[in-house]
Amino acid sequence: MNRIHTPDRAPAVAIWLGSVAALVFVMVAVGGITRLTGSGLSITEWQPIMGAVPPLNEADWAEAFARYQAIPQYQQVNAGMTLGEFKGIFWWEWIHRQLGRLIGAAFALPFLVFLVLRMVPRRLVWRCALLLALGGIQGAIGWWMVSSGLSERVDVAPERLTVHLGLALAIFAGLIWTALEAAFGEEASRSPVGWSRGAALLLGLVYLQCLLGGLVAGAKAGLIYTDWPLMNGQVLPPVDWSAGGMAFLHDHGLVQFNHRITAYVLFGAAVVYAVQAWRARLAEGLGAWAYALAGVVTLQAVLGIATLMHAVPIGLGVLHQAGAAFVLGIATANLWMVRRSQPRLFRAGRRL
Repeated sequence: MNRIHTPDRAPAVAIWLGSVAALVFVMVAVGGITRLTGSGLSITEWQPIMGAVPPLNEADWAEAFARYQAIPQYQQVNAGMTLGEFKGIFWWEWIHRQLGRLIGAAFALPFLVFLVLRMVPRRLVWRCALLLALGGIQGAIGWWMVSSGLSERVDVAPERLTVHLGLALAIFAGLIWTALEAAFGEEASRSPVGWSRGAALLLGLVYLQCLLGGLVAGAKAGLIYTDWPLMNGQVLPPVDWSAGGMAFLHDHGLVQFNHRITAYVLFGAAVVYAVQAWRARLAEGLGAWAYALAGVVTLQAVLGIATLMHAVPIGLGVLHQAGAAFVLGIATANLWMVRRSQPRLFRAGRRL
């Protein structure tokens, strides 16, 4: 047979995609550690192949440390750092990059095997190929982000960090969605339009909030205004508009204000969605997904407030970043479930 023919359901493919999604989740958490420990600029070169080998002797370590000492972060922030302290931040960045290589291999190699064995459903081949391409682009964007902090800045540009985080989360959501497609097969029926729109709106709000959180993290705005519900006693502190529209990316007060306001909107939308799901008596577990989404959004909001009021300690900061990815995963699965469900499952016949 010349034409590729695969079953519509492929449990092995689903397990593979779900496993890669789990690795991406770990990657997001380690990325948070790398950022919070100030480790991201400790490796000043991008060597996709040779960079997998860390320094092996004292001469190699001295060379790597000398390269780091030449950038502004060392000169203006970490002057006087010992070689031992440098090794501490180096290893976190090295682990982060190694995870990227591992994810690339964990996706590309099984994908080729599944293609040869014709186990990937034909309708999912292009999606997997797109995810593979996005993974390659993500590596380049990672270096683009790091390079922004090697000459004129002491850290990476907030907008580049946000692009890097945003693409990682988009790949994560894409892996979850495609894994569900592989596990359960194609379903032509669709739920009432109102519910699909509501679930899609929630997913969009969650993703937007993740991007705004990336700007807060990149600008280190969480270290500036640590009171709540006000910001240094004000609803919105003074904004420096001298940079024009760039204030939305760099101004500490404005980026944190936007993150807070969107959190309130997302929380309200998730609660309304869950209440509507309860009133409509959704069947087949759809109500449970709505309640779960409202629950994790609530927990993430509480965690965000705690992280802020404690001035972003590493532990809480990493939990908050990982929590964002978890909420995105729940929102993605919820939308997939809603779009798949048949109209008859909506017993009360109500729509959002």
